Amino acid sequence: MRGALGGPRVLLRRLREVMAEPVSAQQRLDKIVVLIAANMVAEVCSLYVLRVDGTLELYATEGLNPQAVHQTVMRSGEGLVGHVAKEANPINLSNAQSHPKFSYRPETGEEIYHSFLGVPILRAGNTLGVLVVQNRAHRTYSEEEEEALQTAAMVLAEMIASGELSAIAKPGAEPAVRRTLHLTGLALSDGIGLGHVVLHEPRIVVTNFIADDVHNELKRLDEAVEMLRADLDVLLESREMGDAGEHRDVLEAYRMFAHDRGWRHKLHEAVLTGLTAEAAVERVQSDTRARMMRQTDPYLRERLHDLDDLAHRLMRQLTGQDLAPSKEQLPENAILVARSMGPAALLDYDRKRLRGLVLEEGGTTSHVTIVARALGIAAIGQIENATGMVDPGDAIIVDGSTGDVHVRPPADIEAAYAERVRLRARRQAQYQALRDKPCITKDGQAIQLMLNAGLVVDLPYIAETGAAGIGLFRTELQFMVAQAFPRTSEQLLLYRAVLDAAGDRPVTFRTLDIGGDKVLPYMRAIEEENPALGWRAIRLGLDRPGLLRSQVRALLKAAGGRELRMMFPMIASVEEFDQAKAVVERELTHLRRHGHSLPERVHIGTMVEVPALLFQLDELTERVDFLSVGSNDLVQFMFAADRGNTRVSDRFDPISAPVLRALKSIVDTAKAHGKPVTLCGELASNPLGAIALAAIGYRMMSVTPSAIGPVKAALLQVDTQRVARFLSPLLEHPMGCAGLRSRLADFVADQGVQL
Repeated sequence: MRGALGGPRVLLRRLREVMAEPVSAQQRLDKIVVLIAANMVAEVCSLYVLRVDGTLELYATEGLNPQAVHQTVMRSGEGLVGHVAKEANPINLSNAQSHPKFSYRPETGEEIYHSFLGVPILRAGNTLGVLVVQNRAHRTYSEEEEEALQTAAMVLAEMIASGELSAIAKPGAEPAVRRTLHLTGLALSDGIGLGHVVLHEPRIVVTNFIADDVHNELKRLDEAVEMLRADLDVLLESREMGDAGEHRDVLEAYRMFAHDRGWRHKLHEAVLTGLTAEAAVERVQSDTRARMMRQTDPYLRERLHDLDDLAHRLMRQLTGQDLAPSKEQLPENAILVARSMGPAALLDYDRKRLRGLVLEEGGTTSHVTIVARALGIAAIGQIENATGMVDPGDAIIVDGSTGDVHVRPPADIEAAYAERVRLRARRQAQYQALRDKPCITKDGQAIQLMLNAGLVVDLPYIAETGAAGIGLFRTELQFMVAQAFPRTSEQLLLYRAVLDAAGDRPVTFRTLDIGGDKVLPYMRAIEEENPALGWRAIRLGLDRPGLLRSQVRALLKAAGGRELRMMFPMIASVEEFDQAKAVVERELTHLRRHGHSLPERVHIGTMVEVPALLFQLDELTERVDFLSVGSNDLVQFMFAADRGNTRVSDRFDPISAPVLRALKSIVDTAKAHGKPVTLCGELASNPLGAIALAAIGYRMMSVTPSAIGPVKAALLQVDTQRVARFLSPLLEHPMGCAGLRSRLADFVADQGVQL
């Protein structure tokens, strides 16, 4: 190759000139393949573009039969070109025709060429096409030549991604980069969102690929890598990091990759071909992503996230750009797309402009999901490589009822969903008409429907939905979204605002349920083998009594002159309840002694979410003023299935005999002792789940705001006694309880109940 590394630099400069010329897309491609062939002293240079139908079409060639352009088409995986596209790896052969993947295409006239070098055209790890050079002589192309061809492919990737080639494409055979995508994931939050993509952690778009001064680019790259390493060292050595924890493990992994010689060597090689430092980072990460996306080993695929994050950090060092998009400039009808998100990050966005959320990760009971439901936005998780398949501004539809995501949808799909949105709006109007109607079943059973809440943003829903009150106020959300530990005075203001908004409706406050998967960013994390079973909720509160006392004091002060309902999470024994209740009694004594206004009455209850309490119900109900069942954790612990682990979280159905038997034992015991009981888990937010709960005796349920209408509409239609008679034999006889959900759904449908 001419002048070793002088060749690719000259090629890049000439490519830049061609890209700027005011010519048609086909003329530009024809000039590009001629340039590449001449620069690499190749007799053939051909460009194949991946089409929406998954095939590869010859778009331009120098050396093959020009009549084959736009006529030669092959499947992904077919021939050497198809193999390069499928595997996203280069192929370098001195005798292509002896390779088992070789596919003869007589219309191209390529039978006289023996050597073959093909590289994938990649962007964000996705294959957009294949770039090929060939020669008659039997030769193996050098590493420098392979590097030069990959660099040219990167420039072509941006041209393809721009949409310029659509003008010369056949209808129905457009380049795949802008194709319509229909993806299916895990439905997390009901609703339909039509809008445009906003990347939560946006890729920095490289606009200048070609370096004017390679030595200066190497210097910029090395300085950015050193700054990146220094920043990671500072983070790891800071006091706030502590000695252990998952966040520290992540940063340790980043530091390991940042000091990897192979990674830095690849970056250097990319710059030496004539790329800018930013383009080199983009190029190396796209190649790495393409390879690792095809790995089946879950550990290796998880490392892809580490490398992606590291590349993002390095790119920000080079460009000086911040990670997150400007919340103030969020477009109308924004659909957030992210690998993962915490609840605090979601709450940073303007709710009025947010229509949906798409995650590569995320489970049905994760906390970002709970917040999405509280905000009333459609959310879908488990969309693999979501962030790599979309660009900011892409049209997108999120169907939170089915788990479907449509990227760049055709007009008919968009029109159909727009009609569905209008239909849902009419249905919401029907639910609104039920707002002031008492929730009484067909057989005369009054059901109290209350809200699950946790933030000031939730408070207007009390009046909007006609809820009977707040059955669960998650006090930890205030702590999770704060930058520092909320003072007692700040807590007091929030609790007073909640009570004011509720008026004469009851509010049940749950004391802090932090720890496990609810890590506060400003508290030192404790590494545990099984955090969901570890030091969390009331256990943390009893071991850190100052934390519990300050919250209890704020609640008691906020409720001065009013009734206060307070409950403790994660109670596992009556002794723990006694200890927690003693904290409340001490705080009452303290406030009384200092002349503070006290609540008219304090009702103290507990969450039932640890299975051990099922065998202490009689002793417990003698002590408490009320019970509240947390079905999310109770089901998790009953089935030993971590609700945050998507591999097991939905293996077991809460509408099943074991769960309903346990829930029935709780409500029966509470009734026998004359104590009220509420169910406040996600089970009650599902109309079929609410019907099952009503049938086994629950008369108070706390649900997400968006579920009030559908659940009330379902309960108004149902005869709970008939459902109870249907369920009773299924729960009593183990052999008859298989497929309980579907059997119950069929039964209520036969009764004319519309869910």
